Parts: sequence; C-alpha cells; structure tokens
Amino acid sequence: MRAHKPGAGGPALRAADSCSQPRLECSNPRAPSQAFGCSIFPSSTATAARRAGAALQWEERGDVTCPLLFIQLNQLLSTPAGLEWREMARWIKFEEKVEDGGERWSAPHVPALPLHSLFQLRTCLQKGTMLLDLDATSFKEIIDKALSEQPEEAELQPALRERLAALLLLQPQHQPTKSLLQLLAELGLSPCRGKAKGRPEPRTQVSKTPLKEQLRNRFKKKVPPGAEAAHVAVGEVEFLEKPFTAFIRLRHGVSLGSLAEVSLPSRFLFILLGPPRVKAYHEVGRAMATLLADELFQRVARQAEHREDLMAGMEAFLDELVVLPPGKWDPGARIPPPSHLPAPRRRTAVDPLDQQPHGNGDMTAAGDRASPGHPRSGEELERTGRLFGGLLRDIRRKAPWYGSDFSDALHPQCLSAVLYIYLATVTNAITFGGMLGDATANMQGVLESFLGTAFAGFIFCLFAGQPLTILSSTGPVLVFERLLFSFSQDHSLDYLEFRLWIGLWVAFFGVVLVATEASHLVGHFTRFTEEGFCALISLIFIYDSLKKMLSLADAFPINWHYRLDNVTSYSCTCNLSSPGHSSAGNDTSLPSPLTWQPPATPAGLSRSQCLDQGGHLLGTSCQYVPDVTLVSFLLFGGTFLSCTALKRFRSSRYFPVGVRKLVSDFAVILAILASCAVDALLGLETPKLLVPSELKPTNPARGWIVFPFGANPWWVCLLSAVPAVLVTILIFMDQQITAVILNRREYKLQKGAGFHLDLLCVSLLMVVTSVTGLPWYVSATVISLAHMDSLRKESATSAPGEHPEFLGIREQRLTGLAVFILMGVSVFMAPVLKHIPMPVLYGVFLHMGVTALNSIQLTDRVRLLLMPAKHQPDLAYLRHVPLRRVHLFTSIQLLCLALLWLLKSTVAAIVFPVMLLALVGIRKGLERIFSPHDLSWLDGPLPGPGAAGTHPRERLEQGGTAEECEPMQRPGAQINLSVN
Repeated sequence: MRAHKPGAGGPALRAADSCSQPRLECSNPRAPSQAFGCSIFPSSTATAARRAGAALQWEERGDVTCPLLFIQLNQLLSTPAGLEWREMARWIKFEEKVEDGGERWSAPHVPALPLHSLFQLRTCLQKGTMLLDLDATSFKEIIDKALSEQPEEAELQPALRERLAALLLLQPQHQPTKSLLQLLAELGLSPCRGKAKGRPEPRTQVSKTPLKEQLRNRFKKKVPPGAEAAHVAVGEVEFLEKPFTAFIRLRHGVSLGSLAEVSLPSRFLFILLGPPRVKAYHEVGRAMATLLADELFQRVARQAEHREDLMAGMEAFLDELVVLPPGKWDPGARIPPPSHLPAPRRRTAVDPLDQQPHGNGDMTAAGDRASPGHPRSGEELERTGRLFGGLLRDIRRKAPWYGSDFSDALHPQCLSAVLYIYLATVTNAITFGGMLGDATANMQGVLESFLGTAFAGFIFCLFAGQPLTILSSTGPVLVFERLLFSFSQDHSLDYLEFRLWIGLWVAFFGVVLVATEASHLVGHFTRFTEEGFCALISLIFIYDSLKKMLSLADAFPINWHYRLDNVTSYSCTCNLSSPGHSSAGNDTSLPSPLTWQPPATPAGLSRSQCLDQGGHLLGTSCQYVPDVTLVSFLLFGGTFLSCTALKRFRSSRYFPVGVRKLVSDFAVILAILASCAVDALLGLETPKLLVPSELKPTNPARGWIVFPFGANPWWVCLLSAVPAVLVTILIFMDQQITAVILNRREYKLQKGAGFHLDLLCVSLLMVVTSVTGLPWYVSATVISLAHMDSLRKESATSAPGEHPEFLGIREQRLTGLAVFILMGVSVFMAPVLKHIPMPVLYGVFLHMGVTALNSIQLTDRVRLLLMPAKHQPDLAYLRHVPLRRVHLFTSIQLLCLALLWLLKSTVAAIVFPVMLLALVGIRKGLERIFSPHDLSWLDGPLPGPGAAGTHPRERLEQGGTAEECEPMQRPGAQINLSVN
C-alpha cells in the first residue's frame, strides 16, 4: 500500500523547541492544511477518540482555523448521449438532494445513512489510494496523479487508466439554484428547450475557468466567506472489474474551474468507481460527504499525516453513532435540522473522568465542569481596594470604545430602533407623567416628564458605561413619589423642597456607594432576584396598558342599550330657552304652560355650540356616542398582534431573507403605521397622543428652580436623610438589577459593562432633576430590553437548514442619543404626533411587557404548572431536578412576586425598597431547602468558596443547547443513522 508523502517542499511548520511542545506556530495561518510537519496525534496505541480529540483540541488553541466545506456529490449516470456526471446532492451543514425530475432541490435535512455504507466506506479508505498534501494546480493533474499512485495489487492497465481519466474529466451537469424570474423565463422558453433536449449534447471536459452559471448561482449567497469545496464522485462503469477508490487532500485550496456548482477553492476529493452494484456506490458517496460535513472528522482530515490518522477520525465518528431500529421509523422521512447544534468541544472530552456526572450535592464540581467564567465574576465587579478604583477601571475600559460607539451606529437597523424606542419612551413619559400629575397635584406633570426624560436620558447615553440602557420613570419610583407627596400634605411641608433634600442625600449616598465599590454586591443577584424584579416590571407594563384601555369605557361609554329597530325614536335637539314661569300670580292673560312651544333650533348648531350658548340637549339619543371603546380595543389588540407577528416574520418561509429581516427590524414601526392608517380611514374620535406645546410648568404655582430653604423648617434637610436611605436602596436595586440583566453573557456584548460609572451618572442626575423639580430617573428594564432586542445582530449568511447565528448586540450610543433628542423636540412636533391613537401605543406597551415576561425562565416554569408531564417540553433542568422541586422553586418565586405587588399597591409601599433587598436574603435561605445541585440548574451559585466557574444555567445563557449544558456525556452525534 502506497500513500503520497510530503516532499522536500513540505509544510512550513516550526515548533518552539521540538514537535512535542504543545504550542505550534504556522508560518502561514491562512493555509491551515500546511501545518502538518510535526505530529499532533498521540501514539497509535491511543484510542481513536483520544487521537481525534487531540486534533480538535490542537486547533481550538488557535493554531489553525477550519473553513466550512461545501460538499458536492456527483454520480455517473447513463443517458442517451452516453455516460455523464450529474450533481445529485450537496452539503454544507445538512444534506440537500436533487428531487426526481432534476428541477428542484429538497429542503435541508439531517442525512440518514445505511449502516453498511459506513462500513464499506471504511474499507475503501483502508485499501484505496490516499494522497495527502498533494501539490496540483488543475483537475487533470490531480486525476493523473491519482491514477499513477495506485497500490501495486490494484494497479490498472494503461488503457484502462486512459479510459478512466477521460471519464473523470467529463464536465458534470450542475443543478444551480435559480431565482423566480429565471424559472419564469425558462418556462416561457420551454418549447425551444424541449426540442433541444431531443438532441444529444456534445460531451465536454471540465473547464479550467468557472462557467457563467457558476458565477450567477444564487446558492453562493448561502456559502460563508472563506469556505472551500470538497468533491465526491461515484458511479458504475462496466469496464472495471474491481472498484477504484481515491481520497485526495490538496496542500493548497485550488480552483478547479467548472467542477463544482459554485466557484470555490477545492480541498478534498473522493472518487469511487467500480463494476455495477445497485445503489451501493451512491450510498457510500453520501456517507463520505456526511463524514466530511462533520466538523470533528473534517478537522482530523485536514491535519492527518497518515492513513491511520484518518481512520482514527472515522472510528471516533462511528463511536458516536445513534442507530434507529428498522420498522420503528420511516426511512423515507427527512429529519428536519435541529434549532441548535451541540458545540464540538462537547465531543472532545478526552479524559473519561471529565465525562462522569457529579453527585447531586457536589456544588464545587458543578462549577468546575464548565469552562468560561461567571458573567458577573469578571473584571467589572472585582474590588480594587481603592477609593473610586472600580469607577476608574470602568472609565479605562470604556474609553477606547468611545469612538466606535458612534461609528457602529451607521446601520439601517439603528433607524428602526430609534423610531421604536422613541415611541415607546414617549408613551411611557405621557403615561407616567399623567400618573405623577395625579399623585402630586401637577407639581410634576407630562411636560416635566418630557423634559426630564430628554435631559437625563441624553446625559446618561453620552457618558454612561452601558449606553444601551434607557432611563425612564418607573413604577417603584412613582409609588415613592405618591407617598412622599401625601406625607408632605399631611405635615404641611413643601413637597418640592422636601424632595430636593431627599434627592441631594440620595446623590451623596450614591457617590459613597461608587467610591466604596459597592457594585460588587451585584454578584449576589442571581436568576431568582433578576426574574422577580423583571417579572414585576413586565407585569406593571401589562397591567397599566390594560388599565388604560379599560378606563376608556368611562370616557366613551359603550352603547349597551342601543337597538337598531328603535332608530326612528332616537332624536336629539338643542333648546336655547326654557319655558317662562308667571310672576303675576293668577294673571290669566299669560299663555298656559301647556300651550308653550320651544323656538326652532337653529340649523347646523353643534352639541358644543349649543352648550356654549346656554342651551341644553333634549332627546333620546343625546347620550349616544360611537363605539370608540370597541374600535380602540381593536386597534389595541391589532397593534399587539401585528408587532408579535411581524417580529416573527424573520423566521417565515415567505419572501427572500433580506425582505424578512427588513420587515422584522421595522416590525413595531410598521404595526404602528398600519394601525394609524386604519384609525384614519374609520375617522372616529379615538383618544390621540397629546403632547404639551408650551414650555411652562404644569402647575403655575411652581417655577423651574427649587430653592433649598424658605418653605420648610431648617431641620427638614437633616430629616430627609431617613427617606433618602430607602430611595437609595430603591435606586441601587432598580439600576443594578437592570444592569445585570442587560450585561448577561447571552447578549455577547464586546465592549464590557460599567456598573460603577452607570451608578455615578444616575446619582449625579438626581441632583439636577431634584433642583429643577423634574422626575427622578433610573434604568427602565422593559424598554431597555426592547432596545437591546431591536439591535440584535445575526450572521448575514447561514448554511441551508441552519438558523442565522446570533452575533451579539449593535453596541453604540447614537440610538439612545437620537431617542432623547427627539424627546426634547417633541414639544414642537405636536401637530404630527396628535394623529397617533393612544390605544396603538398601549398595544406597543403590552407587546414590550409580554416580550420581556416571555424572556425569563420563570414564565416557562409557570407554564409547567399547567401542563401534564407527558406534554412538558424537554428542558435541561427537568432532566436533572425532580419536577416537584421545580414546582416548589416556582411557587416560592410567585409568592415573592405577589408580595412585591401587594407592597407596591398598598400603604406599606414605603418598605418596598427593603423587600427588593430582601430577595437576596430569601435566595440565601433557599440553600436550606434546595440542594446545591438543584440550585445550579434552577438558579445559580452565590459568590463564595467553591462557586467559581460557570453553572449550567449560564451555559444556557451563552447560547448552548440543553445537551451541551448537561454535566453528563452527550449521548450521540448530530448524525442519525438508520439500519436498512
């Protein structure tokens, strides 16, 4: 048996000391297949899994990269014109077949292979020709070397070699992906094409340059940049008595002209030709293509130096097979691609000890079994031990990114985010401004809410550590403002002056917290605390939107008693005078009241004109109003459903991917525009968005500057420190919990967090808003999450059947700055904004609340309470935690959530900030009820000894699948095989 070895011009590889050193350096990292000078494989006595795992681990250290492979299967078929190569299937991640008739590609699916085809492939690789690191520049040169390097016992006669070479060099017939316009054009030319098909086409050889159909092939958009091609050619030839097999790996990626469907540099070739055997060669070719599509085997194939190395990769593949028994499934059924694939590192756990599941009580092991660190145990929250040390570190971390915070916003997606978040922020400012006005006798109203939101939000986005955060008035702050105003009225204190001193104390306490690096306490905020707070804020959004809609029935009552059959009796007239009463006793000269007739109503007099002139309305239909409430609810529900449906349009099967992405990015804006158009067509007087048009305080009794002394006794400035402590707790918890949620690893943020810097900005803004009598602002959880969601980045290209890869968030400052600039000029945009119905904006509110509520695991676990066990989804934590323990954990969370809601809604709301802080203590107490193993799956470890590392929940947040996040060994590979 002969195998081609690298010659003198072998791989350019050098080791620091010797080949045994773990660190290898490629002189040309763009040509990873060259890095084979020093063996990366363990000795041949090692198991196949250890040898293949070593290959993958060597690459994961960053020494080489592994381009994605486009694999094409060509089969030799007999036609009236003679033998010809025809493309039958293709792979990138999943298999696509040419359907019967050759005009359509199948949907991508997981390949299901006969088991014996893999065993036959293994025999072919063991006995056939194998050329590794072949230097060739053309397809003809590759074929000549493959035929001349045959094993001695299988060497062909010269005549057969010539016939075989001529056959292999024939141009294959591709099946390019065509656009709808191309298909329609071909349909119009079908009579001419039918005549052409009757004539045999001339047999041509593979062209040295790509054909026009390759360059125009739309499928190339699905191929990621940097991809390479692999060719699998199988078929039956009568002049061969025994099979001819060759596996070839080229040293460099070489363009082989018109051989592939798309023009890509080629790296691998596999040829199998032999005497007639029904279907055998086709299935072996599919097995080879499936093997090359497997990431682990492909990496081994790129780095193999000997035949044994390649066989080790195949043995590792066979070790992971999952066999589906015959008769228990339909072999003709196509398995759809899964939504998530396990990471390759799960398949390379070389040490069997690392694959053993740990005991339920071993919390240390649960933390040690993962690789990355805890998302909040990084450098952002480490204490420096110096005053303002954390703040200075935040500034140093964020300063290098400041320029890119503006340049990264130059994308159309940011325009959609600005319009969406602007309308959401306007609605929030009007809603909370109105509530503040009701709670404080208009000492703070809608105008103050607009100006404060614009100013505070702009400053925060300009200087904060996490500029994706949106500042706003929140429900907990509103509760405190209501209590503070009531206390001031009851004790004859000036509300704004009292509030000023509280704000100054809060700012002072906030600066002290920043100086002492108190943000490191964020490490104690686990999923339990985060979900409780996020659920509360989400429910406030949902409750307020529904409450506002139900209140419309008071302003626009529903006509329950209206009957169409009684329409003739309905009338309403304007009476401008009333019957005179006699002042002359029994003067019979005056007309009797019974004979008095009201004067005729002036024509065209409206209801408001009648009332303005002192008249009154008479008739049975005077209280009738159109069903504004019903139409408002239709607009409300239609906006919510439209936002939800258009957001999901990205994963629709209709229209090209570019159109789907555009519609999904502008989903909320399109829904608002559609609802506004419906409202304009109906022409009903639905409640509209009313924006203040004058820059003057809502309450004329107050000014724009609040003075610290004069209205209240001098000791109020000292007494204010007591409520300021509660407000500081509230601001700290509200701000930092939102920051923790926004900075999770699942969002793949690259520019780092700024917990200390964000808290400093909020504290300093408290001074300005207190002096000017504007509302206090803190991070708005729901709107900030909506902002993040509107800036999601996904891969531009994805393999057929593969979901676009989530790349992270478009981190920048410009969208937030634009939103708050628009907020500031909204006063001058009142003529335009007044056409937007409020029910439409309440529908957007509901959409944001429901979206945020669905983003937390608590919602999934609440659904489990209502599901029979057989219908429950296959969630990771259900595999490792008993269901009754899951329900107990959920029930405790729901009780805490209910307690928070009750405190917020009653006179006990003054202790609401303390209850938020108590959530951390309750979570600590759960360790007496639940084992560390259960908490590692349902929540997460608190900071402390043995809690380092990433627990399974964090690995799920990082985008891993349920199988990838399990501590036990994954049961099988992503390739399912059936036994035929």
